[in-house]
Amino acid sequence: MDTDSFWRLIEECRRQAQGPDERLAWLRGALARRSLAEVVRFQARLDEVAHEAFTWDLWAAADRIFGGWCSDDGFRYFGLWTAGLGRDAFSRALADPDSLADVPEVQRLVGRPREMWNDDWPEWESLDYVALEAYGSLIGVDDDCSEAFYEDVEAEQGDGESSLEPLGQRWDVRREDEAARKLPRLSVMFPL
Repeated sequence: MDTDSFWRLIEECRRQAQGPDERLAWLRGALARRSLAEVVRFQARLDEVAHEAFTWDLWAAADRIFGGWCSDDGFRYFGLWTAGLGRDAFSRALADPDSLADVPEVQRLVGRPREMWNDDWPEWESLDYVALEAYGSLIGVDDDCSEAFYEDVEAEQGDGESSLEPLGQRWDVRREDEAARKLPRLSVMFPL
């Protein structure tokens, strides 16, 4: 599965199902109809996309949306959610995180208390496990097959290096002057 095929699958998932649970079920089924190699490549592409999203500017956007703080894990899941928006929205968010203000899923959150976001919360942790679940289904293992799966994913990825630090320059989204300059629309939509 190359990058274009990965994005086509993500976008077809958006067209075919609504809500995170339905989308995961659809994606799990679509992956389970592919070869083991394609399922492994899907995870490798997903990891690449998540790494692309690992920037200080996008983390600042997540911080702003979440009320001034986003954990390491929460940011990983926010990056996966951003990928789940589709290739165009994802690319725009990488180039300009403030473009998330245009995304209907973000607009639905404005003015609502965070404790009422429920299924609308902009994180998609489960996306990180859907290929593993499809892999287990394909090899007929209901219990843990993660060791074999992740060994196959590592072999697919090769020796690529990944940064332990986000790309770009870190900045504090709680500094209103800086937030207003770098994330003008999100700062208005999600005041701290």
